[in-house]
Amino acid sequence: MEMSAHYTSFVAIGDSFTEGMSDLQPDGSYRGWADLLAARLALRTEGFRYANLAVRGKLIGQIVDEQVGPAAAMRADVVTLVGGLNDALRPKCDMARVCGLLEEAVEQLAPTCGRLVLMHSPGRQGPVLTRFRPRMEVLFAHIDALAARHGALVVDLYGSGALGDPRLWDADRLHLTTEGHRRVAEAVAQVLGLDPEDDWRTPLSSAPLTGWAVRRTADLRFARQHLGPWIGRRLTGRSSGDGRSAKRPDLLPYEPPRP
Repeated sequence: MEMSAHYTSFVAIGDSFTEGMSDLQPDGSYRGWADLLAARLALRTEGFRYANLAVRGKLIGQIVDEQVGPAAAMRADVVTLVGGLNDALRPKCDMARVCGLLEEAVEQLAPTCGRLVLMHSPGRQGPVLTRFRPRMEVLFAHIDALAARHGALVVDLYGSGALGDPRLWDADRLHLTTEGHRRVAEAVAQVLGLDPEDDWRTPLSSAPLTGWAVRRTADLRFARQHLGPWIGRRLTGRSSGDGRSAKRPDLLPYEPPRP
């Protein structure tokens, strides 16, 4: 299929990154890059339809079991698949299994949609990224191979130094801020052939230096409010997505949220 900037439907699948955490709206819901992209695509096509099946905390096996089949059945013009990073960030992870499940997902989705979009997930600069970098690079190399084999598009968010800036990440250090999600939406739009609105790779302006005490206080707050609960869920086999359903499970006409 030739590249086209005209799309009539979009289905997003994945985990918290695609659900939209932590792009928090006044009503307490999350928006995120997929909603932003849908809004932009809807401006170009009357009757544009959008579904978002992503649920926070989902592992790639759960995405395959719960989301891939329904997404394939919708036969949308655009499908985005981002998954596997939650697996890679766990202390023990079988990357061969993760890559195999990702391949299974791509093999189901690619024949049923107009454009399949895969991504190299962004990574926040710091010790967590350094520790898990080898796993992430294995995952991204596999994504590139799958894209070449199945004609999918790849958005390389990981390769952008700008998205590694800690200021584009929420206090939990796992999810992008509103500006981070806006940049991801712009990146995907450009890969889909839409005219650029700006350069999403532009670094933020230089930040003022912070002292050791300020940084340590922030680290302690992060450990208490976010890292501790995250480790607790890993140890007990729980997930932040337990009991949650997708925010847009059906492929329906997109309507902008009410102010």
